[in-house]
Amino acid sequence: MTKRYSKACERNREPIGDVLAELLSEGAKVLEVGSGTGQHAVAFAGRFPQMKWQPTDRPPALDSVRAWRRDAGLDNLNEPREFDLFDDEVPVDEADAVVAINVIHIAPWEAVDRLFLHAAKMLTDGGLVILYGPYRYRGRRLEPSNEGFDGHLKARNTGSGLRVFEEVDEVAKSHGFDHVETRRLPANNDIHWWRVG
Repeated sequence: MTKRYSKACERNREPIGDVLAELLSEGAKVLEVGSGTGQHAVAFAGRFPQMKWQPTDRPPALDSVRAWRRDAGLDNLNEPREFDLFDDEVPVDEADAVVAINVIHIAPWEAVDRLFLHAAKMLTDGGLVILYGPYRYRGRRLEPSNEGFDGHLKARNTGSGLRVFEEVDEVAKSHGFDHVETRRLPANNDIHWWRVG
């Protein structure tokens, strides 16, 4: 199995984990959308041993997630499941939180709607959608580093790019989610969370 590595995961896992520690109860069942290399799944399952962490991704990424899971040997880290936001079926029947790290600016815009649509099916009452990454905001100038990153994403794939937070929030509201809070994290990234109404 191919075990991929991301420096960004190593840099951001502690600040993201600190926010998750505030938001999630000890025995929470968490579904991660777009688990990528698998590093975050291992980091958070290791940090929160009472939580059940369910990684998911499209097939090309699953080998790396499996390799990280195998080497970590964590009982609360489930076998990764195949899941694409454009699938019709959800990967679990119930979750207390849906977490997506660096997903919506890489996926096409339509994936934002699909994410909240699926989350509404899976989340228990009061469940959270937690999204991390860089954003644009109406009436605020974009940081030069994020402007460059946005250009890089769009040059690679015209469907990618930093999302406007207010537009994401409108999609969330259309699926019954209320925005709770935004937290600024290092390197001009933000973490937002919404609660299902």
